[in-house]
Amino acid sequence: MYLATTGRPDAPPAPSGVRRRVPGTVLALGAVSLVTDVSSEMVTAVLPLYLVLGLGLSPLQFGLLDGLSTGATALVRLLGGATADRGGRHKQVGGLGYALSACSRLGLLLAGGATGWIATAIAADRLGKGVRTAPRDALITLHSPPEELGRAFGTHRAMDTTGALLGPLAAFALLWATADAYDAVFAVSFSVGAFGVLLWMLLVPGRTRGDRKAPAVPAEPRVRGEVSEARARGGFRGGRFSGLFDGLLGGLRSPGYRRIVICAGILGAATIGDAFLYLLLQRRLAFDATWFPFLPLGAAAVYLLLAVPAGRLADRIGRRAPLLYGHGALLLAYGLLLAPLPDPVVLLGVLLLLGVFYAATDGVLMALAGPFLTEGRQASGLAVVQTAQALARLGAAVAFGAAWTASGPETALVAALLALTAALCCAARLLPTTPSEPSERSD
Repeated sequence: MYLATTGRPDAPPAPSGVRRRVPGTVLALGAVSLVTDVSSEMVTAVLPLYLVLGLGLSPLQFGLLDGLSTGATALVRLLGGATADRGGRHKQVGGLGYALSACSRLGLLLAGGATGWIATAIAADRLGKGVRTAPRDALITLHSPPEELGRAFGTHRAMDTTGALLGPLAAFALLWATADAYDAVFAVSFSVGAFGVLLWMLLVPGRTRGDRKAPAVPAEPRVRGEVSEARARGGFRGGRFSGLFDGLLGGLRSPGYRRIVICAGILGAATIGDAFLYLLLQRRLAFDATWFPFLPLGAAAVYLLLAVPAGRLADRIGRRAPLLYGHGALLLAYGLLLAPLPDPVVLLGVLLLLGVFYAATDGVLMALAGPFLTEGRQASGLAVVQTAQALARLGAAVAFGAAWTASGPETALVAALLALTAALCCAARLLPTTPSEPSERSD
């Protein structure tokens, strides 16, 4: 079993029965994410319905748009993570990502109904998210005790999800007050996003080298020697770019970390995405389209309630099991959409299971990977995990949209269910237990 006491082998145990406060940096990062999610969700809550039912995009076209806008962040995640690690520039790089997302709202103001401009604005928002995510999660890792990473990530994700709940409500309140003036929503969204950037600048501390001891997994002396020797022979050329490359791939020397990256990709390739699940719900239940944007609120509410308890549970019993069980909840959600059950049961069940899925996997995956990363590689290491997942979900979105267009939604959903079942079986065998074992720390 993966023990919750992962961290530095010489780290003193936490006092029994004493619960530490959540670090102030984690709360500051959560406040920034809350405000930013209010801004982003004001815009994104209606996009699936608008693009598919309003502009008439086919499921394949929507899958391409949704997948490409997510997959476009892959390279940016890697560069953002590696750049943040060089010199400890987590705050600067993360702030750039938040600023880019805020400015993307202005693009929506100018887009009108042009699908190309809308896609560009969405891509800019996703690029901003790709830049900021790894530095932000690295700051959580750096400022939290290793044995309480699950709780720290759970607290942050709960605050983030609060913004995801408030954003759609704010958007529809604005639409109601302004007689469907979408420009007003975009303008307010930009203002809220700019406020989030201001909070980042004022509340989030910067980080310099040496302000925290090296975590969990010390670099293998043999590997370090090989790197130094290779540099002496001229095997590493290109200065800054070779350093970025080494930072990105350095963590892959750990077998346990490699398995986490592989499992993130395998599981991501069987995750079809929330937007498709909501479209499938709307299609099966045939409810009025005006209720569609409220579907994410149900899953977000469950996520909000369970994020912190799931993180604490992961710290107590190990982060491997909740990650698997969370994907099991997603598998059940797929099954409910195919089951001959009453519509209210399907609706409530899918939203509940989707919320459980995110609560048990989102922050837990980062908490699982964190202890495998050495000093100076936290952001780049987490970026590799996130990128593997994002690229896999890009393929999943395109494949599911193509299967829906070619064979219908039921056939596509059955294929997704079988793929997730196979992915879970593989992940159950591959996911590592604890990085404190010698076999996990070196080749």
